Amino acid sequence: MKSCRLRIWTALMACMTAARLAALEPIADTPFVQEVHEPRPVGSEPRANDVRAVAVEVSGAAWTATADGAYSLAPGEVVWTRPAGTPGVRGPAYDVAITRSAVWIGAWDGLHRLAAGRSERIDGVAGPISALSVQEEVVFAGGHGGFWRIEGRSAARLSIPSSRGVRALAVNAAGKLVAGTGLGLAIEGDPAASERWKGHDDWSSDVRGLALASGGDLWAVGLGGAQVFAKDGSVRRIGARDGIPSIDARCVAIGPDGRVWVGTAHGVARFDGTRWSLRHSRRWLLSDEVRDVAFGKDGAAWIATAGGVSVIRPVEMTLATKAKRFLDACLARHIREPGLVEKCRLRVPGDVTTWEPRDDDNDGEYTSLYLAMQSFHFAATKDPEAREAAKRAFEALRFLQTVTGTPSFVARTVVPSTWTSMADPNEAISDEEWAERRVEDPRSKRVELRWRPSADGKWLWKGDTSSDEITGHLFGYLVYHDFAADEAGRKAVAEHVARIVDGIVAGGFVLLDIDGLPTRWGVWSPEKLHRDPDWALERGVNSVEILSYLKLARHVTGDVKYDAVYRRLLDEHGYRANMALAKTTNPSWRTHIDDELLILAFPALLLHEEDPELRRLYSQALDAWHTAVKDEGCPFFDFAYAWLAGWPVESGGAVSTLREFPLDLVRWTVDNSRRADLGLVRTPELEHVQTDRLPPISERGTPRPDDNPWIAVQGDGGATESDGVYWLLPYWLGRAKGLIR
Repeated sequence: MKSCRLRIWTALMACMTAARLAALEPIADTPFVQEVHEPRPVGSEPRANDVRAVAVEVSGAAWTATADGAYSLAPGEVVWTRPAGTPGVRGPAYDVAITRSAVWIGAWDGLHRLAAGRSERIDGVAGPISALSVQEEVVFAGGHGGFWRIEGRSAARLSIPSSRGVRALAVNAAGKLVAGTGLGLAIEGDPAASERWKGHDDWSSDVRGLALASGGDLWAVGLGGAQVFAKDGSVRRIGARDGIPSIDARCVAIGPDGRVWVGTAHGVARFDGTRWSLRHSRRWLLSDEVRDVAFGKDGAAWIATAGGVSVIRPVEMTLATKAKRFLDACLARHIREPGLVEKCRLRVPGDVTTWEPRDDDNDGEYTSLYLAMQSFHFAATKDPEAREAAKRAFEALRFLQTVTGTPSFVARTVVPSTWTSMADPNEAISDEEWAERRVEDPRSKRVELRWRPSADGKWLWKGDTSSDEITGHLFGYLVYHDFAADEAGRKAVAEHVARIVDGIVAGGFVLLDIDGLPTRWGVWSPEKLHRDPDWALERGVNSVEILSYLKLARHVTGDVKYDAVYRRLLDEHGYRANMALAKTTNPSWRTHIDDELLILAFPALLLHEEDPELRRLYSQALDAWHTAVKDEGCPFFDFAYAWLAGWPVESGGAVSTLREFPLDLVRWTVDNSRRADLGLVRTPELEHVQTDRLPPISERGTPRPDDNPWIAVQGDGGATESDGVYWLLPYWLGRAKGLIR
């Protein structure tokens, strides 16, 4: 009778959760603008890539002024060339401008006009010419020797009292030439301008960039940030407190959509009238030192940097298109025998054509996330290729158990026996070194033999498997069993899960390695969690994990023996009370690894527990977890919470994050520690230097859900490429559960 009531209650709860999910308005996969970076180095010589200015013709041809002279790039080409018929445009060049009839180069020896395949130097204009501005067919030039107005081939000198350090030129709303100099602004017809604006207060006198906005506002930037001079004479100053990411500004340009682009020593900042954004790191720029910005008719931004030219191009796509791009990359470079999924190593940083496979301690967990992703993919589309990919991933994970030759132990990873370089090779540990390690970490385990050969000699498998691996494996098996496996696959999952869980229970709720001792992290026993002070940090998380293992085993096998063990931990060993400790926000204890492990463990409990009281307990623990992570913008966390809780989580924010994820999966180093708009703190995790505000994902590294997104410096310099599963998993979960239409 009680069992019948529980089944009825569970069915009602499932219906209520499904109804709440159905009530969520799914986000339509409408086209959006995805920015992509196209690196355009000017040449192999450093002087050629010391780019000072860039300009783009209507035809799409681009021009640069570099320390090595002028270069041009024809539409659709990737190799810059010296423009034909321009023998005079050699040596340092400082600026480039385009009119309908010609290209103009400000250089060390004066002003050059390039037209009809030939070049000429304009008579009467003394070099060096460091800044140019155009208005229709009129060209203004400025430099160490003064200022000139050029119409056709005739130059007329302008009398403007100014510092000889001319950095930038612009024509203001009144039609007057304005010069940005090392001693402030100089304005045609206004001899007192330099005295008024050369910066006697908190604004730097070194004006490096000028741009006129469509409404008549004149933007001036330099060391200190930006000033905006309105037509009515008012002045607005923009510094770090106003959100500009860097106050070391070098140039400014107004984009075709009205956004203001400010080139800085730390990337290019954009202002849309409400908020600032930043494009920095090698993901977006060949160098963070930005000298100039110009725009093509297609809206692409051409950016002159100290390391070459970068093009940031807007491309329209959908999430489905993006998913295919990421999956293609994953299949091409990130699945290695016997089917494990992980990052790949790049022999040349950033060059994905030089990829090679690599091993990682968490190959099993990351492969299980791929298994779950392909299972959700199948649930959403019924694509047989997705089901087959999930089956292959399951077999690879099962091989991690069978390769050990033990009844239940699971290897961390395997590599072909021909490999000679692995992430953690076998090592000899002296007694002195072992003492050092135990002082540093009292839970350390002395593991000298990390890799063992398989029985057939074809593989080397790695032991000392962690709780992360087991939790990841079992999450993948749950999703595969419930969403993608056929009848034979579900039987295989049941048999495999039973072997692993039975081994853990028989070992006394620890993961016994081949040496007969618990692995360093594979501990879930009451004796350790409750009576060993060194395991207090894991008490809550590991309690959730072992309960989820037992619930999953009961679900997939139907064997009631797991219920008795499960209840004994809950009722006799205090694991029920441990649920309140599942999520800690203590900065000295918190890790984002635990945040991920909890959301991998919760599904088995929340989807398959029939006891109303326990479901409420687990739901409360889930809510506490989500309260701590909801502001971190992790789509997997948000969609998983919506799936398990059935409450209207803000899925629009998760979808926006999926859209803003960069297409570039290379793990470039992204340094947010130098930003003026961010502070550095030691929270939410005490051990890391983190930012006090979380920038959008396009301004951070490429973290997995188990990485701390707040860390100020992320990435490995382009030495590896991520597999993209961190994006694909929430996308297909959102599709499978109707959160994305």
